[in-house]
Amino acid sequence: MLRKLFFLLLVPLLLPIVAAAQTPAPKKPAAVTLFPLSVLSIIPAQGEPGTAVTLNGTGFTTGTAVFLGTRQLPATLVGNRLLTVELPDLPPGVYALYLKREDGSTSRAFNFALQPQKPVATSLSPDTVTACSTGREREVAVAGAKFQPGARVFLDGAALTTRFISPAALSFTAPAVGAGLHQVQVKNPSDAGSGVLALFIDAKPEIASVTIGREFVSAYELVLTGKNFQQSSVLVADGKRVGTGEQIATERERLIYLGCNQLVYERHPYDPTPKEIRLQVVNQNGEESALFTISAP
Repeated sequence: MLRKLFFLLLVPLLLPIVAAAQTPAPKKPAAVTLFPLSVLSIIPAQGEPGTAVTLNGTGFTTGTAVFLGTRQLPATLVGNRLLTVELPDLPPGVYALYLKREDGSTSRAFNFALQPQKPVATSLSPDTVTACSTGREREVAVAGAKFQPGARVFLDGAALTTRFISPAALSFTAPAVGAGLHQVQVKNPSDAGSGVLALFIDAKPEIASVTIGREFVSAYELVLTGKNFQQSSVLVADGKRVGTGEQIATERERLIYLGCNQLVYERHPYDPTPKEIRLQVVNQNGEESALFTISAP
């Protein structure tokens, strides 16, 4: 009876041991075999700082690092065959581009050409400058991107004194050049140039107003105010041409040049009765103002 009781007490203790002995040992996970690390294509094969580059190949993992020279670049794994990186701001030149995996494997090194960063010029403000404007009126702002300290503005290929404001803004003073369209380009210190913008130099004369000035016994003055008047400008008054040169002895009327914005027409009327007079300024290059009509003797 005691032996039977002892056996009944011992059985619950032995069952876990027997079950453990019968449970098969867990299998070790199979070793993961990685494909050889290789690069099949690099697109593009060259670029400037900020350019996105895609590498296609085999054996890529989330721990695969991309190196450009000695600089490790942040990389993004797309699937298991693509890696994308952004080119860093480094001096232009040829660098070794290669991959290194967490297991120590490295890919073949490729020569990658890092190009100078090109500035981007998007607009001029203003894009039209009056020929006779002066001082701050001739200051032009260039908007864009990737301007580097030391960047220069070129007008028709000639370098201008340039003020660097920020990587997105420069300014310059438009020089005294001929009327018409002129090409503006920005170049960084590396000599990499932007696209070309157009600056228009407006030399067309314009009559804004005409007032009666001083009055004499047989003459009076008409004062023309406007822009782009020249020393060589000619006034056409009702079809009669009056110049600013030396007055001919037989010619009583004359035109006096006071500046880019003002001319004085000394008129000798044959009749004191007011009438409509049509005036037009013509510059030496042939550009003409619009007709201006005034009622005067």
